Amino acid sequence: MGMYLTLAWRNIWRNKRRSMISISSILFAVIIALATRSMQIGFYAQAIRNIVSFYTGYAQIQAKEYWDKRSLDQSFVISDSLTQSIERIKQVTVTAPRLESFGLVSAGDITDGSMLLGIDPESENRLTGLRSRVAEGSYLRPNDNGILLAQGLAEHLKAGIGDTVVVLSQGYHGVTAAGIYPVVGLVKFPTPELNAGMAYLTLDEVQRLFGAEHRATSIALMIENQKQLPQAMSELKSKFDQHYEVMSWEDMLPELVQYIKVDNASGIVMLWIIYLVIAFGILGTILMMTLERNREFGMMIAIGMKRNRLRLIVIIESLLLTFTGVLAGTIAGIPVLLYLYSHPIELKGEYAKVMLAYGFEPLMPFSLDLSIFLWQAVSVLIIALAVSIYPIWRISKIHPVTALRTG
Repeated sequence: MGMYLTLAWRNIWRNKRRSMISISSILFAVIIALATRSMQIGFYAQAIRNIVSFYTGYAQIQAKEYWDKRSLDQSFVISDSLTQSIERIKQVTVTAPRLESFGLVSAGDITDGSMLLGIDPESENRLTGLRSRVAEGSYLRPNDNGILLAQGLAEHLKAGIGDTVVVLSQGYHGVTAAGIYPVVGLVKFPTPELNAGMAYLTLDEVQRLFGAEHRATSIALMIENQKQLPQAMSELKSKFDQHYEVMSWEDMLPELVQYIKVDNASGIVMLWIIYLVIAFGILGTILMMTLERNREFGMMIAIGMKRNRLRLIVIIESLLLTFTGVLAGTIAGIPVLLYLYSHPIELKGEYAKVMLAYGFEPLMPFSLDLSIFLWQAVSVLIIALAVSIYPIWRISKIHPVTALRTG
């Protein structure tokens, strides 16, 4: 095998200029493919992180039928035994109980609809980092009787820190819920939808407001790594699925899952177009190398070299040429991806507005997932083997006498 590798390597460099052009085309195509795939996977990961860290968590435990009806009547009692059972699942890092419902928030003559969210300030901060989003004022304290408004909602209500707002809603079993609260802080979200319609109170205060003491509509869960989600969901469902509804972010946001699938499919099509460019570059080189060596192949067969060994040498040549280009492209691409990973592209102007309108941060992050590099290696290896079909067929059809006469 060592002799075949040596022969194949020397054959590649018979025409250095042609080989360098082929390797260069593979190199640039690999860099483009790596950057494209890294950007796609990075964007998906960022979108998922945004959703789970802004609101849903990776999973939630709810009462049966709550997700469809969104009614306080489908709330459940939070017990210490339930909380402890959830926390014993090793993949779960944070549990955040919530009691939420739609309501009206008024300041002066202005009234706006809002999602009213009762939270435990500390656990909610660990799950969503809500404290870091406080743009003005202060964050909620455990026994606070104030309200935290999204900045867009506060601007529409023309309410600032220290102003008083009136909250009206329908409580548990249809009771009237009404309360007056001072604004203690304003939070700013990067997505317009959240920024225009979120209001936070402590869980105890919302339970009192809705007449739903010790109850919650959901317990949001955070896990250490998204790859652990299937195992975590399996354990959660085995423990709680009989009495509660266990939902992952994928169950709660099927539109986002569908968007990722469609966009991923279009990205793979673009990658195969790039791979087609690579294939033609390799094919051109291998084709010329094969046609130029017709007499050589005829002579080698005539002096007794088996066709299978000749085919093997040609396959090795194709693989070596491809591997050299892929290796060079990967080595050149790693610093590029490292820089883009550390410095995500910040989108501005109209495109940024479109991204915000769809609920995404106007950033184009990149990923360093190992699968990106493995995908390139496997895909280009398949291309190299496919390109080898022609010279293999050519060698099978060679007649030594004719090849020696005509070249």
